[in-house]
Amino acid sequence: MNQKSMFAEPASPSSLPTAYIDGGARGNPGPAAYGVVIRMPEGKMPTELAKYLGIQTNNFAEYSGLLAALEYAQQHNFPGLKVFSDSELLVKQMKGEYKVKHPVLKTLFTRANEMTHRLQHFSIQHVLRQYNRDADRLVNEVLDLEEKKRRK
Repeated sequence: MNQKSMFAEPASPSSLPTAYIDGGARGNPGPAAYGVVIRMPEGKMPTELAKYLGIQTNNFAEYSGLLAALEYAQQHNFPGLKVFSDSELLVKQMKGEYKVKHPVLKTLFTRANEMTHRLQHFSIQHVLRQYNRDADRLVNEVLDLEEKKRRK
């Protein structure tokens, strides 16, 4: 029995916050950003996180979105987090179905994996892009804004 389960009732997955994450790069590598939409189970307005990452790969951006969601969960003392991503690679790597070979991604994966183990509950699921529109919108807003800045 682990220490967490001795002192607290584990949160049921239906009562956990949900994070929709996305990352993208225009070119690969190219200008990159992530977008995260966190929805609370009680229906509060969602929290949106987005950040420009400079010149990176799309997979780096996807992992950056996951890390941002996990950091937000820790900062707000969430007992757990359900994550939805349209990156099949990221989801399968986090579930241990695919190996992480790239050294940079391996570092991000290790960090994300360590963070998930600090939660009482963590799940990650692949969704089709059409179900991840809000996070995708955030990525594109950040990249469009950065593109406008570069043109000036």
